[in-house]
Amino acid sequence: MAFYLRFCITMETLHAIFGVGKHLTVGNMCARSFVVFFLALLLLRVSGRRSFGLKTPLDLIISILLGSILSRGVVGASPFVPVIVSCLLIVLLHRLFAWATAHHKWLRNITEGKEILLYKNRKFIDRNLDKALVNKDDVLPTVRKYLSSDDLEKVDKVYMERNGEITVTKISGKEQNLSDPHWDAETQMKNPEKG
Repeated sequence: MAFYLRFCITMETLHAIFGVGKHLTVGNMCARSFVVFFLALLLLRVSGRRSFGLKTPLDLIISILLGSILSRGVVGASPFVPVIVSCLLIVLLHRLFAWATAHHKWLRNITEGKEILLYKNRKFIDRNLDKALVNKDDVLPTVRKYLSSDDLEKVDKVYMERNGEITVTKISGKEQNLSDPHWDAETQMKNPEKG
């Protein structure tokens, strides 16, 4: 009987602090926000660093779902404990899929896709631009960012990576000099640092 009485008092105290249902006071929402902040931090630590580092579709899922579900717990739109349990399940699923995609390329290709080559041999690949849903004007700002120049002659390849980021690889020194009419192969062999 004493245990039941203590349990009831504890539940009344928790209801007073965190509230019940959708009719919450400012204090109830602040208390819920305080707890959810630390729970979200714990859940993100469990899910792993890649959750916000790689920004692949798998990683975006966790940030969108955790944000929307945890907010329901703060505002009282859903019961608090089921919200936390469902978020824990999402985090564990993310961790499982992250491990599986790290060890199985075929699954990685299904969940994250493959990089798309957009530019090679001084030409844009139109069918790949269409596949990536970008155009040449979308690529040029990235070229300027990487090379501090609009000069596509310095670009070896441009990719759209799995996470949607556009990356640029420069032509290496020797390849760049080969396109220069003033470049002399014999001089380059004797003085490679001049290339």
